[in-house]
Amino acid sequence: MKTFAVIFFLTAFAGAVVASFPQSSTKDKAYLGKRLFFDTILSADKTVSCATCHKPDFAFADTVALSAGVGGAKGLRNTPSAMNVRLQKRFFWDGRAESLEAQALAPISNPAEMNLPIEEAVERLRQDASYRKDFETVFYSQPTKENLAQALAAFERTLETSDSPFDEWKFSGREDAVSAAVKNGFALFTTKAKCSQCHFGADFASDEFRNIGLFNGKDLNDSGRALVTGKKEDIGKFKIGPLRNVALTAPYMHNGMFKTLKEVIQFYNDPRSIVNGIQNIDTLLRKPLHLSAQEQQDLEAFLHALTDKQFLKN
Repeated sequence: MKTFAVIFFLTAFAGAVVASFPQSSTKDKAYLGKRLFFDTILSADKTVSCATCHKPDFAFADTVALSAGVGGAKGLRNTPSAMNVRLQKRFFWDGRAESLEAQALAPISNPAEMNLPIEEAVERLRQDASYRKDFETVFYSQPTKENLAQALAAFERTLETSDSPFDEWKFSGREDAVSAAVKNGFALFTTKAKCSQCHFGADFASDEFRNIGLFNGKDLNDSGRALVTGKKEDIGKFKIGPLRNVALTAPYMHNGMFKTLKEVIQFYNDPRSIVNGIQNIDTLLRKPLHLSAQEQQDLEAFLHALTDKQFLKN
């Protein structure tokens, strides 16, 4: 009984010490993550930051089909928006990262992006007095691979938007917040155009992977999800991303082949009229949607209405 009493006391004492130890807030981690996100210290030659390719003015996406990294090296796929990722469970077009923390570190070591081994990135931060102090303040630790990932991910989780004309209309009841075209576009989005079967929820996204018709094994030969899973049925499948602020993130698709939303909608209306020899296309798109020119315009108007006010004002 005495032994049990001693163990119980020591366990309780340890718990009390941990509970009383100051804990950094998520806000503090996000502030540090923001500093890191915009700092070129995390690239090999200190010329590229996360924000170089994830541009704030464009909903934290890029404006070119393939972004340029250190030394002008080109990435293999289009840079997606870093916004509205809080609810996502898989990251990158092929879903190879299963946490936002894993995603945050990958571009740093990627030779075509920031080209800096994580161990070297951590050592740089340790050698920087200002960062060393910030990490001690926030994490009560020197910079590590783990807390570097935590800080970057914490910042990315703050990049949520929900104040668009669509939100004002649909959730605040302001009928005059959007036009009749937007309302009709939303109706099409959820019915005839079949968009909501893949894009749904708060951010109009899902963690699913679909082949929308951008694989033919010739000029379009990126196997997408299959490169991760090794499954034949996943050839040409890519992650379904959020549609919030989509009007700001051109060009579109995993390869950036469409310059405008109009082109995207025309493609979805009849993929085979745009791409020859499509392989493994999803069952939802095996037949043309038969959207009229006006319906396509209304659908585009709806997508523009998903732009948050901070971008409409600036």
